[in-house]
Amino acid sequence: MYTRLLIPLDGSKVAEQVLPYARFLAKALTIPVELLGIVDPVPLADFAEVWERSDFDKLVAEETKGTAQYLDTTARSFPGAEVRCSVEKGTPDEVIIAKAAADEKTLIVMATHGRSGIQRWLLGSIADKVLHGATNHLLLVRASEQGETDGEAILKTAVVPLDGSTLAEQALSCVEELAKRMQLEVVLMRAYALPPAVSADEYGSYSEELIHQLEAEARDYLSEKLNELKLKGITHVSLVTDLGYGAQEIIELARKTPDNFIAMCTHGRSGFRRWLLGSVTERVVRHSGDPVLIVRAA
Repeated sequence: MYTRLLIPLDGSKVAEQVLPYARFLAKALTIPVELLGIVDPVPLADFAEVWERSDFDKLVAEETKGTAQYLDTTARSFPGAEVRCSVEKGTPDEVIIAKAAADEKTLIVMATHGRSGIQRWLLGSIADKVLHGATNHLLLVRASEQGETDGEAILKTAVVPLDGSTLAEQALSCVEELAKRMQLEVVLMRAYALPPAVSADEYGSYSEELIHQLEAEARDYLSEKLNELKLKGITHVSLVTDLGYGAQEIIELARKTPDNFIAMCTHGRSGFRRWLLGSVTERVVRHSGDPVLIVRAA
């Protein structure tokens, strides 16, 4: 299971919307938290082109000190948790990826976008780079204008989309551990549809029969996975099948499920009854209002 939470913050209220989820996870999993601030000298240099080197160094030092103070204040909002604060210099995505990679069991928790400014990274692009570059698992929380930064969020359900591939199923082992530690309900979900390259008209009178066959296969497959989880001690588990190609169906199911997060592998295999999970995952991350746990395929 995870050994720590790594939480990059840029000082913005938008980025801080990960904190309620981080507080919940730190308590539920009883693991330490590392709050990470990053001073990127590049944007600071844009403001210091005509300055003396000593003035630029002073600006960097002031930003470093201010970031450390901000993190120390934020750390006090994690009652009872072990919290470490660190400030690094460099390009934000590279620092986050390298910092997490030092321990493969580190879970990165960050917002999908933030605010840009003299010492604030645009977390949308940073999160995207971390999503594609990190080898660690990653929990992405989409920030909103009315998002909360105080208190604790509650996570009660893990929605796990499966496409029938063994790669997609790698999310199950992670969710299994989380469900036991956090008393989660698990909802297994699979979308089914005729191949997108072929219209239903081309199947003629067979299209309805094929749809029913695909639905039955999807339900049988999920039933098998459901029984496997129950044998491993996950008592609260259910399944959902839906007609469609993946991303929209996952997002809609999550919207109907209170206090949930979506757990997905980063890629899968395409085929007659399988969506390309890499692209589906990206669409879910970009458009879902619910947290998305990205599990790296081994």
